[in-house]
Amino acid sequence: MLLLDVRMPVMDGLEAARRVCAEFPATKVIMLTTFDIDDYVFDALYAGASGFLLKDVRRDDLAHGVRMVASGEALLAPSVTKRLIGEFAARRPGTAERAVRPPSKLLEQLTLREQETLRLLARGLSNAEIAAELVVSEHTVKTHVSNVLSKLGLRDRVHAVVFAYESGAVVAGED
Repeated sequence: MLLLDVRMPVMDGLEAARRVCAEFPATKVIMLTTFDIDDYVFDALYAGASGFLLKDVRRDDLAHGVRMVASGEALLAPSVTKRLIGEFAARRPGTAERAVRPPSKLLEQLTLREQETLRLLARGLSNAEIAAELVVSEHTVKTHVSNVLSKLGLRDRVHAVVFAYESGAVVAGED
């Protein structure tokens, strides 16, 4: 587990995250910064970070966030989450453009249930909420989530959400 600042001497945190995540993919990285800038958030996620928090986070929330990421969850500061959703919604293509854009071929690796799980993940549902929606146990949901991450080569839930939107599995603004 690494807690990195975006701006550090010698090597910035984004480059450090890129290198560490490339060489040690199991390492979890949380970016902690005073800079609430969208480019830093996107760069951190693409670098492999599993969390992005602002330095004004309360100590208890930081500790909770570290535990969450260490257990395999992903974490974004609330203000960041709101802006990311807004960004995806703003990029929402028109109906004609969506009809032409084929979903990623990687989605074909997933079973229908795993695809459904991915879509529910992208809507921000917890394992318990996905279990209720699919009428299965939470253990089954964890298995589906694990399969999705493994088959698609994704690090965690945050990267699954990014993949879902970029692949066309989910379109912002649609349920």
